[in-house]
Amino acid sequence: MTGLRAIHWRRAGIWCGRVAWGMLGLLGAAALYYSTLQPDMLRLGLSVAFPLLMCAAAWVRPARWGHAFRAVLVLGLTGWYVTDPPRNDRIWAQEYAIPADAWQEGNDIHVRHVRNFRYHTPTSYIPAWYDATYRLDGLQSVDLVTSYWAGDAIAHVFLSFGFSDGRHLAISIETRRQARFAYSTIAGFFHHYELFYVTADERDLIGVRTDIRHERVYLYRLNLSPEVREHLFLSYVNAIHDLVGHPQWYNTLTDNCTTGILARAGARLRYRLDWRVILSGHTAAMAYDMDLLGPYDRARLPDFSALHAASRIIRPPDATLGPDYSRDIRAHLPPPEGPAQP
Repeated sequence: MTGLRAIHWRRAGIWCGRVAWGMLGLLGAAALYYSTLQPDMLRLGLSVAFPLLMCAAAWVRPARWGHAFRAVLVLGLTGWYVTDPPRNDRIWAQEYAIPADAWQEGNDIHVRHVRNFRYHTPTSYIPAWYDATYRLDGLQSVDLVTSYWAGDAIAHVFLSFGFSDGRHLAISIETRRQARFAYSTIAGFFHHYELFYVTADERDLIGVRTDIRHERVYLYRLNLSPEVREHLFLSYVNAIHDLVGHPQWYNTLTDNCTTGILARAGARLRYRLDWRVILSGHTAAMAYDMDLLGPYDRARLPDFSALHAASRIIRPPDATLGPDYSRDIRAHLPPPEGPAQP
């Protein structure tokens, strides 16, 4: 029996090793396929060659030499991957062509390249940017925006900062896509996109989702003290300025639209590792559990389901993306976003 057990364990170990090498082969192929290597023939050729070489190692004898060959391949790929630098000088898709910059001078926050596109369709628009200055002591609110385009599990999440003069600055952490690539969700797990902060007028960043793409968009007031609001805003300002000289990779797991917000809001580690960070459609529910939404009237909105339903931005069929867009989208929302109740 002892001998049979040893045989079974040996066979199990062999199969586990095969599965592990197979997984590494697939991961390596994906890392190469979704890389930014040029020309494309090199990228595609390496993404095919790597798993084939991993498989071919099974025929190398003695077996330990095959394992050593695979280990060299994996270590070589790992070394390339961790030293593959993000860049700012690629040929970008138009909406990501001009990065923002932001910096502080005393009480003034200067933002260069606030995006203000005018959309006809999701793919047809007039590009435009402007520069703006915001008073730090005029920062009055921070809103959490979640936009759903397919189902309830995944949403794009971003913040909008409101000021006493009625202006809003929406800031979205996104993938910076090259013009030669179509968008891919899987690509975000690898070195495919650089990290990008869109600073935009709400008519652009929210309006394209409510009026042009017709996504389900929800807006919630974050319950933050003035000190935390200021700290959060300045952390965005500093991150935007840092990216100008120090590009970073976007990563769906570790550095995405949701993790960036939580890190800058100083969320506890248990929330930053919460499953709802990946299933971003549940981010607002997580913020509710963290007591970050509101304050809302709990008699009218006793739980998150009620708040969620009341926080959807509803646009009439004849609505236009006019100068009063920010005020209009908040008109029907519950306090503190909407008008005070009589």
